[in-house]
Amino acid sequence: MASILNFIQQILSTPAIFVGLIALIGLILQKSNVQNVVKGTIKTILGFLVLSAGASVIQQAIIPFGDLFQVAFGVQGVVPNNEAITSLGLNEYAVQTASIFALGMCLNILMARFSKWKYIFLTGHHALYMSCLISIIFSIGGLSGWKLILSGALLLGFIMAMFPAIMQPTMKKVTGDDSLALGHFGSCGYWLSAQIGKAFGTKKEMRTTEDVNFPKGLSFLRDNTISISIAMFICYIIVSGVAEFTNTVKAEEIFNGTNWVLYSVMNAITFSAGIYIVLAGVRMLIAEIVPAFKGISEKLVPNAKPALDCPIVFPYAPNAVLIGFLCSFTGGVFGLIILAFMGNIGLAAAIILPGAVVHFFCGATAGVCGNATGGLKGCIVGAFVHGIAVTLLAAFLLPVLGSLGFASTTFSDADFTVIGIIFGNLSKVISADIIFVLMIVMFMMPILYSFTIGRKKNET
Repeated sequence: MASILNFIQQILSTPAIFVGLIALIGLILQKSNVQNVVKGTIKTILGFLVLSAGASVIQQAIIPFGDLFQVAFGVQGVVPNNEAITSLGLNEYAVQTASIFALGMCLNILMARFSKWKYIFLTGHHALYMSCLISIIFSIGGLSGWKLILSGALLLGFIMAMFPAIMQPTMKKVTGDDSLALGHFGSCGYWLSAQIGKAFGTKKEMRTTEDVNFPKGLSFLRDNTISISIAMFICYIIVSGVAEFTNTVKAEEIFNGTNWVLYSVMNAITFSAGIYIVLAGVRMLIAEIVPAFKGISEKLVPNAKPALDCPIVFPYAPNAVLIGFLCSFTGGVFGLIILAFMGNIGLAAAIILPGAVVHFFCGATAGVCGNATGGLKGCIVGAFVHGIAVTLLAAFLLPVLGSLGFASTTFSDADFTVIGIIFGNLSKVISADIIFVLMIVMFMMPILYSFTIGRKKNET
């Protein structure tokens, strides 16, 4: 029995297999022939693997940039990273995390079936990280056993439907239709960027990031792979140069024997190659998952929409991806300065260093969302504010994490920090039993609404 449960957990926590399984179920429910079922399932998995491979290439190129930034400017502090903090949390909360994760996925489908939030969250690894966070904060709050697992699963199932619902108006502006949803726990930051963008989106002829005009002599920059490579090279060469001439020993450890100029060139082009691979994977994934999902939408969960990982928005505004990253990273540096100032005046605050991974994936997505509502200005300002927000939120989350808060990392994306701060502090001031009842009531509210007030509105 234990081996079967472990097998199921591995399926749910392996994103490519999980998304492929959803496509398989959808195609079977549509009564597609065997050839189409096999083709659609494999191409869905392949699309996700291509996307993941691109993401890995990007991380390979972008992580050293963050390391060099620390070496170049001599800053020390906490680097937010979901994978790192989850691995630490699983040492103590593995059983609770796995149980909340599996049950929460089921409750997400239940929520989509019986409420107006018709979103099925398909970013399995993010659901796993959130399960770990919930396990930590509820355990610290005094919950244990089946009450901890059920409370955590109810919260997970709720937010897996709620956050895509919050983001859907922005997703319509990004994609131009209502077929896709965003299933990524950075939604609070993306929503904030979109709202800021609205302040710049009142003009009839709004200039977007994709409308940037280059002089004839620079027309080659219209090719995104070229412009991204050059922009990243400029960033890399500055940071690498400062690191090389101010802290040669540590810089050389990162360069690993490669000349710093050549290292900058290769990482900049590798970064651009990763973007290219991600975009190819996204296009393949969308082409397969949307038609396959019609089976689930028609048979299992009427009108359901797949909520997918954040790179799903990248093809809609490739220029905003790069601009969003750079502006979010700049915002992260500004947030670091704010935290340092708070520490100097006696307000205890951890120093949160700008993690290149969170500022790329989340900052780029924030840029796309800000661009959708406010054009180029919305992208710049929205992503910059996003960078400040995730930095400050990560600092405020640390005290909530108990002993894990003393680690050199923490959760990074906005939804993790918002959920952790709200429910972590809440669980410290009210009893475990009240938390348990509160989770039940909160989960049931959208369902009861759709059967009462929502139904009456539809009838009128």
